[in-house]
Amino acid sequence: MINVTEPFLPPIEEYQSYIESIWERNWLTNNGPLVTEFEQKLINYLDVSNVSFVANGTIALQLAIKALAVSGEVITTPFSYVATTSSLVWEDCSPVFVDIDKKSLNINPDLIESAITSKTSAILATHVYGNPCDIEAIQSIADKHNLKVIYDAAHCFGTQYKNKSVFEYGDISITSFHATKLFHTIEGGAVFTKDAELLKKVNYLRNFGHDGPDRYNGVGINGKNSEMHAAMGLVNLKYADAILAKRKADYLSYHNELKGNGLQEIKINEQAKFNYAYYPIIFKDEEQCLAVLEALKVQDIHARRYFYPLLSDLDYVNSKELPIAQSISSRVLCLPIYYQLNRQDIRAITRTINQIISA
Repeated sequence: MINVTEPFLPPIEEYQSYIESIWERNWLTNNGPLVTEFEQKLINYLDVSNVSFVANGTIALQLAIKALAVSGEVITTPFSYVATTSSLVWEDCSPVFVDIDKKSLNINPDLIESAITSKTSAILATHVYGNPCDIEAIQSIADKHNLKVIYDAAHCFGTQYKNKSVFEYGDISITSFHATKLFHTIEGGAVFTKDAELLKKVNYLRNFGHDGPDRYNGVGINGKNSEMHAAMGLVNLKYADAILAKRKADYLSYHNELKGNGLQEIKINEQAKFNYAYYPIIFKDEEQCLAVLEALKVQDIHARRYFYPLLSDLDYVNSKELPIAQSISSRVLCLPIYYQLNRQDIRAITRTINQIISA
């Protein structure tokens, strides 16, 4: 069986050595030494200003919304994972969807300004598949209308924009370290901000508001992560360069095997150093997409319609017509890509796709 993704697992003895150190200290959670070490090594590796390691990417989004006091309406994309929208709704915000760019698949900044009302407080944009948004255009609109900018950068480990980590943009950027991601801590996520005072607020929020053992700095939740998860992050960080290199090689293999058959790839931001986190392809119509999906499934190869359905079609939001997003969502397929995938697997997948396309 070939899954759409599989977690990278480091040599077990390397992880075991960290686990033994946790046993020796008997310190499992509550911002232990491995969490602190992991945060510092993330800062060094990614070259970012500040980071807060949290329980998962969804909690990271919720903390970002709360830390920035976002309320009312938030302009966002319909083409993302459900957590982008559910976090807004969970925090009593109203998502306002605008359509996407047909090439990058990111939110179309040309449509944002017309969606702004007196109730708008923020823009929540996703760097889809790790491909950076039009950051300058979004920030210009936000500055003009005094809006906060949150980036859902769940797919963006290793992505750079203008020679800086993409996590350095916006008021807050968040990412996911879930096991399915390019880089993972089994479960986990992170909040990034250049504002040191804002990071302090995030850290209060992730730890019940604790300001010492018997004082509280506002309301908080339990968004912390554990020493076990930090240990996995520390080990995996040693292999990050190799993982990124392998992902790029696999992406280019797909590209070379499928070029010339009329399928659309995403347009990568020209000012980005892309991390090749996913390999999405867009078919001419939904019928062709479903035919490929089924042909692969017969061979026990599992691609994914990612993202389908659209977030604007969820039954707890206000739906609207978004023709480009609706068209793309019906035709897009993410092909298997992960560290253990071999070249023969990619050839088998692309051979099947090419056979369906040429039939």
